[in-house]
Order: sequence, then C-alpha cells, then structure tokens
Amino acid sequence: QAQVKESGGGLVQAGGSLRLSCTASGPTSESYAMGWLRQGPGKARDFVAAITWDGIHTRYADSVKGRFAIFRGNDKNTVYLKMNGLKPDDTAVYYCAARSGFLGLGLSARDYVYWGQGTPVTVSS
Repeated sequence: QAQVKESGGGLVQAGGSLRLSCTASGPTSESYAMGWLRQGPGKARDFVAAITWDGIHTRYADSVKGRFAIFRGNDKNTVYLKMNGLKPDDTAVYYCAARSGFLGLGLSARDYVYWGQGTPVTVSS
C-alpha cells in the first residue's frame, strides 16, 4: 500500500510556468512507476505524463509535448512535473498516481492503483 501526495498547483497567467511535486510513500523497498493525469471541468481524467521507476523512460500526451517535463528527484519515489508555456486549456485538477515499478509506464487512469488528492491548476488568459 502506498500513499501519494502532490503539491504545487495554483493560478498562473497564460505563458507562465509551474512545477508540481509528488511523493509516493510505501514500503521502503518498493519502487513505483508514476504519472500525472488531469481532469478538467466536465471532462474525463486524462493522461499527461509518465515515468518509469528508474527515471529512464518517459511518455507525454501529445497536447503537452515540448512544454511539460516529468522527472525524478533524488528520492526515488519523488517526481516532478515542470509545466512551461501554460495555456488556458491546461486548466484542470492535476493528479499524481503510482503503480508497481515492475509494470512500467502507465498511460491511462486505469493503469494506476495509488492516487493523490489532486492539486488545482488554473491558467488565466
């Protein structure tokens, strides 16, 4: 069992940047593949970015490629999402999620077992 907690959301103007942080806490021997997903008003929870447990492989949704970057911190179960060039369409609640590192990249909401509470990101035009 793991607990996931994210932070770093807020209000930003279009073209601005934010960095989201996430930590997965579980058995010390466990390593997690992690991802970010987002859910806009009245929309489904969509994939944004994912990273393998070792940080070697990443994947992005087409809508954020070249603008967002997912990377791991020194703590193996901490990940960040650096968001540049934010657009009003990026407005959503951003969720961090985790799953066993043995399973590789998770590319949809159904791939993940452990979820954070979400952090809101609002981009004003």
